[in-house]
Amino acid sequence: MRKFKVVITVKDIHEKLAGGGRVSQADGEAMFASRDLHALGAVADAAKRRRHGDRAYYILNRHINYTNLCSLACEVCGFGKKALAEGVYERTNEEVAAHAAAAQADGACEVHITGALHPHWRIDHYVDMLGKVRTAAPKVHVKAFTAVEVAHFAALSEITVEETLRRLIDAGLGSMPGGGAEIFDPAIRARLFPDKIDARQWLDVHRTAHRLGLPTNATMLYGHLETPAHRVAHLLALRELQDQTGGFQAFVPLSFVPPRRCVAGILSASEKTGADAGGTPATHADKMSAPHGTTGLDDLKTLAVSRLVLDNFEHIKTFWVMHTLKLSQIALHFGADDIDGTVSRYEIIQGDGGGAVSAAELQYLIREGGLTPVRRDSGYRPA
Repeated sequence: MRKFKVVITVKDIHEKLAGGGRVSQADGEAMFASRDLHALGAVADAAKRRRHGDRAYYILNRHINYTNLCSLACEVCGFGKKALAEGVYERTNEEVAAHAAAAQADGACEVHITGALHPHWRIDHYVDMLGKVRTAAPKVHVKAFTAVEVAHFAALSEITVEETLRRLIDAGLGSMPGGGAEIFDPAIRARLFPDKIDARQWLDVHRTAHRLGLPTNATMLYGHLETPAHRVAHLLALRELQDQTGGFQAFVPLSFVPPRRCVAGILSASEKTGADAGGTPATHADKMSAPHGTTGLDDLKTLAVSRLVLDNFEHIKTFWVMHTLKLSQIALHFGADDIDGTVSRYEIIQGDGGGAVSAAELQYLIREGGLTPVRRDSGYRPA
């Protein structure tokens, strides 16, 4: 007897969700394989509207990066530098606090503080940083330090992650961003991020933060060597932890923007055996690691799939710095309900510190898309 492969369609997934089911690994892969972008977007948009109606959120915020001196050497990073390298910097805690005070004066309600893994600064340095920020800008919420940074502080200071987080919370830490998750597949992490904490450790840091009452975000870096199957598995791991803790506020899919220096390295990884670290054919790896980064189609699909897989996440964010403002406007109809904020500075992918947009521009983009702009605070309360 001949066996026929069951083809899962977007309609099948829509009916499954309507019946109270959850997206599976196979369902997620089928959505990525579908060419019916409009149907996929409509299902994701309906899921978003059931939660948020026609509201679309934005925030007045500023990013502050305290150093780019890093003890790691990740293949895909265009931010971290070694000592004595051109452009390396170490901002003092007073300078970080001054940036926070300027953000507060400009009306920002949140500062987002992250940096590279400084080889010498221990937990006392970051406690002092937070204290100075709280003194200089008492009205702003401090979202700071990825799980990778927290694990680094703990290891360098020879204390536990829990003790590290407790000390940071006592010093004024209000929430954590979701950076450093990258992609959870171990083979890809070993190739592109060999010295970073692994997926289990990243999840454990967030689990500990949630247990201590500290809300966090989650991310996924996509568009390098991973396959759609890797992306879905990553999302399902986040969904499982959210089932257990409920501590994630938002999910932020980050489209990989290849720094010039690392494109050749990624391509060489895929060419070694005709496949990438995750078993992707070289043709796919070449496409995904092209210097122009991901496509708009891929970004919209990833946002839509994320909304449907992460049924226990309240918010899905389109980070316009990576997706562009124009695509993020469309993304608000593909499952995203948050366009992030004014940002002001973003040095992780833009070495010149550019990337500012006004609140008025964000409001216009949202309204022109037929939605209602809602300025929010860090806890997604109307501000």
